Amino acid sequence: MLESYAAGRWFRADDDGEPLPDAVTGAEVARLSSRGLDLRAMVDHARTVGGPAVRDLTFHQRAAMLKELAKLLMAEKEGFYALSARTGATRRDSGVDIDGGFGTLFSYAGKGVRELPDDTIVLDGGVERLGRGGTFLGQHLHTSRPGVAVQINAFNFPVWGMLEKLAPAFLAGLPSIVKPAAQTAYLTEAVVRRVIESGVLPEGALQLLSGSPRGLLDELGEQDFVGFTGSAHTAGVLRAHPSVVRGGTRLGVEADSLNCSILGPDVTPDDPEFDLFVTGVVTEMTVKAGQKCTAIRRAIVPEALSGAVVDALTARLAEVTVGDPAVEDVDMGPLASLDQRREVREAVAALRGSAEVVFGDPERVTVLDADAERGAFLSPILLEAAAGAPEPHDVEPFGPVSTVLTYSSLDDAIALAARGRGSLVGSLVTHDPQVARAVTIGLAPWHGRVLVLDRTAAAESTGHGSPLPVLVHGGPGRAGGGEELGGVRGVLHLMQRTAVQGSPDMLTAITGRWTPGSHRRVEDTHPFRKSLTDLRVGDSTTSAPRRVTRADIAHFADFTGDTFYAHTDPRAAAENPLFGGIVAHGYLVVSLAAGLFVDPAPGPVLANFGVDDLRFRTPVKVDDTIAVALTVKQITPRANADHGEVRWDAVVTNQAGEPVATYDVLTLVAKSWPRGAGV
Repeated sequence: MLESYAAGRWFRADDDGEPLPDAVTGAEVARLSSRGLDLRAMVDHARTVGGPAVRDLTFHQRAAMLKELAKLLMAEKEGFYALSARTGATRRDSGVDIDGGFGTLFSYAGKGVRELPDDTIVLDGGVERLGRGGTFLGQHLHTSRPGVAVQINAFNFPVWGMLEKLAPAFLAGLPSIVKPAAQTAYLTEAVVRRVIESGVLPEGALQLLSGSPRGLLDELGEQDFVGFTGSAHTAGVLRAHPSVVRGGTRLGVEADSLNCSILGPDVTPDDPEFDLFVTGVVTEMTVKAGQKCTAIRRAIVPEALSGAVVDALTARLAEVTVGDPAVEDVDMGPLASLDQRREVREAVAALRGSAEVVFGDPERVTVLDADAERGAFLSPILLEAAAGAPEPHDVEPFGPVSTVLTYSSLDDAIALAARGRGSLVGSLVTHDPQVARAVTIGLAPWHGRVLVLDRTAAAESTGHGSPLPVLVHGGPGRAGGGEELGGVRGVLHLMQRTAVQGSPDMLTAITGRWTPGSHRRVEDTHPFRKSLTDLRVGDSTTSAPRRVTRADIAHFADFTGDTFYAHTDPRAAAENPLFGGIVAHGYLVVSLAAGLFVDPAPGPVLANFGVDDLRFRTPVKVDDTIAVALTVKQITPRANADHGEVRWDAVVTNQAGEPVATYDVLTLVAKSWPRGAGV
C-alpha cells in the first residue's frame, strides 16, 4: 500500500486500495488509497508549518536546498530507474523523466542564486516618480503568498512532473502538496520518501497525497494555487469548482495538446532538414511511447513531399523494436496501463474516419521478451489524412500515434496548425529565414513554444518535445492557457506583485535597496575602506570636482582610437544639433568618474565586475566640471565565499548640478578586512 506524507507523518489507508499493475507484465506493483486521510490537516500543516518555514528563508537559502536535494537524488537515480521500468519506460524514457526532473532542480537552484536577491522580496522594474519634487515614489515588488501550491499531475512524468512544479513553488515561498496520477504513483512516492528522509527541506514544505484528491479543493482559498496537468475534461471540472469560481483559488492548467511539426517548403529529400524532420516525428512517437503532452500529433508537410515523407517515416518506424523496456535492444516500451492502451485504440479508430493507417496495427504488435497482451503494448501508428480531415485537429491519441497532413502554401500550413486550437509546442524545420519568420509569427499566437530547427541548430537542439527549465511551458486555448517554468518567470508567477507608494526613505526601508532621493550617510571613512560587514545601504561619498579639458578629450581620442567627429572636429561638432561643439566621450566621463571616487590603496573592495544601466544624460563640453556621488545601493553576501556583491548608485553631475551620466557600479567586497579578521 502506497502511503501519503501528511501533516508530518506517513499515513497508510485502512482499506485494500486500488491495484496498480506493472505496465510490462500486468503484475501488481502496489496498491493505492487515501481513505481516511485528513485533507484539512494537510492544508493547515502547509499553511502553519511549511509556509512560515519556507518564507523565513531567503531566495539564496531556498536555492541552496534545491541544489542539495538535486545532488542527493541524482546520486541515487539508479534505484529510481529500476522502478521507472515498471511504468513502461525504457532507459531513455527514464532519463527524460528522472534526470530531467533532477536537472530542473539544479537549474532553479542556479537561477535562484544568480537572478534573485539574497532576500525574501523581489523588485519589479525601477522606481516610478509620482510627484515633481521626488518625495513621492512608486515601486513594484513581488512577495510570497501565505498559501499552498497543490499540484495534480499526469501519469506520464511521475518525477519531472512533480519537480518542475515543486522547484519554482519552493523558490516562491510556497509549500507544496503533490497529488500524482494513480498509474505511476509508486515512482513519485519513492522519490518523495527519499526527499523526506533526507531532511533537506523544512517540515511541511512537501506533502504527498497518494490516492483520490476528492475534497482537497474545498479546503483552498484566495492565497492558494493549483497546478493541474491532465485532460481538458478534468480541467473543466476544476475550473467550475467553487473555490476557483468564487473563492479566489488560482488555477494553472496544462491540458490536451495537438502539437504539430511543419516541414518547410524549401526542404528537399536531399537536405539535412528532411532527415531532421523525420527523426523528430519518430522520436516524439516513440519516446515514452508517445505519452507526452508535447509529442507531435500532426506532421504537416508540403503536398509535393507527402509521399517521400510517409515512405521515410514508415521505413524508420519499421526499425523500432517494441518490448520489455529493461531489455537493451528495446526502443519503445508499453503504455502506462491497459486502460491507456484502450483509450489510444479508441482515438485511432476515431482518426480513421478520415485518415488511413499507413504503418502499424492498433490491435497487434510484435514485442521482444514480453507478453503483448499482459503488458500494455501498442505498435507505433502512422496515419495519412485526406485534405480537410477534421479528426486530426480534434482527437488526441495519447500514445505512439501521429498523422501526416499536407499543405499547399505557408498560409495553409499556419491555418492547419491553428486548427489545433492552441498547443504547447509547434516546430518548424526549415533552412529559409523568410519561411522561419513568416511561420513563427503565424504560429506564436497558438503556441506556448516554437522550435525552429535547421542544420545549424541540430547538434545542440534538445528537440521538439523537451520542455526546458529556462523556457516557459504551457500554451493557449485547448492546451489549457497555463504557464509553468520559464526560469525566474515561473517563480514570480506564483508570487504577488504589489505597487508600493511612499517617500524615498520609506521605499528604501521596505525594499532594502537604496532609493534615489532617500537619506545618504556621508562619513569621514571612504566607503571603499569598509568591509561587507561594516557597509550599510545608503553609505555615500561625493568626489571633488574635476575640469574636463580639450587636451583630455584629444588624448582619449588618440589613446583609444575613438575619433568620432563630435570629439575631434570642431566644425562638424558645432553643426551637430545635439552637441553644438566638441564634447567629451561618454566613456571618458565614466573613466574620469572612476578616478574621482576610487580609493586606490588595497582594501576590502576586491574587484569591479560590471556596470549596469549606464545612460549619458547631458553632453560634457570642453572645460565643464564634473563630480560624482557614489552611494551603496544594495548589499548581497555570497553564502559560500568570503566576499559579496555591492551595487553602488553612481551619478555624475556637471558644474550646474545636472546629471551627465547615471549608472550602477558592481563590485566584489570582502566580508572582513584584513580578510579573515574576526571570522
